[in-house]
Amino acid sequence: MEDLVLIGGGGHCKSVIDSLNDMCEFNIIGILDTKENVGKMINGIKIIAEDKELEEYFKRGVKNAFVTVGGVGDNSLRIKLYQLTKKIGYQFPTIIDPTAIVSKTAKIGEGTFIGKGSIINTDVTIGSNCIINTGTIIEHDSKIEANCHIAPGTTLSGAVRIGENSHVGTNSTVIQNISIGSNTVIGAGSVVVEDIDSNEKAFGNPCRAVKT
Repeated sequence: MEDLVLIGGGGHCKSVIDSLNDMCEFNIIGILDTKENVGKMINGIKIIAEDKELEEYFKRGVKNAFVTVGGVGDNSLRIKLYQLTKKIGYQFPTIIDPTAIVSKTAKIGEGTFIGKGSIINTDVTIGSNCIINTGTIIEHDSKIEANCHIAPGTTLSGAVRIGENSHVGTNSTVIQNISIGSNTVIGAGSVVVEDIDSNEKAFGNPCRAVKT
């Protein structure tokens, strides 16, 4: 098994570790996090150093990394860490929990996590550094761009488009052929029945952008 370092401790990190343990494909050497958390344990894996030590571990021969910081409506830290780690030269696996159902025709980018019980149907495209969380359903021909978080229990019907850096909240439903722009947040439990522009915050049933 190849060595792998995780970047960011917390709840999402626990989920990723659990999936990695079931996959049996990587040896997790430890977690990099903030200084005050060094020495703590997350699901049996130790926080071994600060994230500023990323370059040092790469020089030691660790070539695989995975960003395990979650993103609840704000993916900026995930994006920053991903870009920094990629610049150093790390490779990013795609982590798919063994309980997920993923079509052989789906295309999934590097550094993306597919959580427990998710269903990714035929001809779906998912970009890099995404979180497709527990129990999500992504139906045929949908496209999710980079750095998105599709939160637990969410359903995207056929041919939905989600722009980069966007967040779709827990238990939301997006009907077929809908487009959601980039840098947009959809609140939990929303029912999206019409297109939502980029750089919006929207919620409700039917989902509407918040006027500011």
